[in-house]
Amino acid sequence: MKNATLRQLKVFETVARLLSFSRAAEELHLTQPAVSIQVKKLEGHAGLALFEQLGKKIYLTPAGAELLSYSRVIIQQFQSVEEALDQFKGVSGGKLNVAVISAGDYFFPRLLVEFASRHKNVTLNFTVHNREELLYQLVDNMTDLAIMVRPPADMDTINEAFAPHPYVIVAPPNHPLAQKSRIPMSVLMREQFVVREKGSDTWHSMQDGFGEHFANINIGMEIKSTETIKQAVIAGMGISFLSAHTISQELQAGSLVVLDVRDFPLMLNWYVVHRKNKHLPPVAEAFKKFLLNDGSSLIQQILGLDPMPEKRSKARR
Repeated sequence: MKNATLRQLKVFETVARLLSFSRAAEELHLTQPAVSIQVKKLEGHAGLALFEQLGKKIYLTPAGAELLSYSRVIIQQFQSVEEALDQFKGVSGGKLNVAVISAGDYFFPRLLVEFASRHKNVTLNFTVHNREELLYQLVDNMTDLAIMVRPPADMDTINEAFAPHPYVIVAPPNHPLAQKSRIPMSVLMREQFVVREKGSDTWHSMQDGFGEHFANINIGMEIKSTETIKQAVIAGMGISFLSAHTISQELQAGSLVVLDVRDFPLMLNWYVVHRKNKHLPPVAEAFKKFLLNDGSSLIQQILGLDPMPEKRSKARR
């Protein structure tokens, strides 16, 4: 293994974590053949197969499982060195590591661009994840800051709200309820819903929003992609519970409408989260301050949304 490279270990760790070459390639911004080549080279250095394929799925071999634990230690050591050196760079020239829940990718890149315009020579490392992957990023110290709606209740983290996050019920403009006012929950329960998958931030927020009525929702489909859900609703396959921050373009285009449902929108918050014992580099501290001071107004400006009325607020502390 003496000729193995850090790049090969990082590629291997990503494939092992996701158990998918294609998803690893997407996360690493590489082609799938490039990911396969790096894994093959590492297997050549190890002299052992690290993965095996059974049917359409891949699994770690015993040798791969053993190497994975060492790979993570090595990667973490390099990250610690990088973070230690970043302390000497200050904000300018520093590297910002930030991970965001999937609903945030509709506005977050433009927040980063605005921050970078205020702090020259900052390097940005920005990744988008579902809730499970984002929590993994925090647990394994793979990011400085995490941006999410529902901070973990069972982790030693500092959670600070920086912007409101409304959730709404959406439908196609020709839906029979589109022109109705103050729609009661009993009427909504007759409709078929297209929703995000169990375990997602949106799923948990939906549980909050519907409360005791949640068990009575007529769920026609669970889909992992918000974009696919929007297209399904536009096509007339059902209505949905979605973040208002993910539908601004569709509202402006008139392809979706927000239903006027009693007790909605559900108002939650965007949080910036980091481990309590995490020594944030100056650039991460600066970005956190940027979000707390300007995040809310900038998100509103980016999405072109008017402030949503706080009909129902459930801010987590």
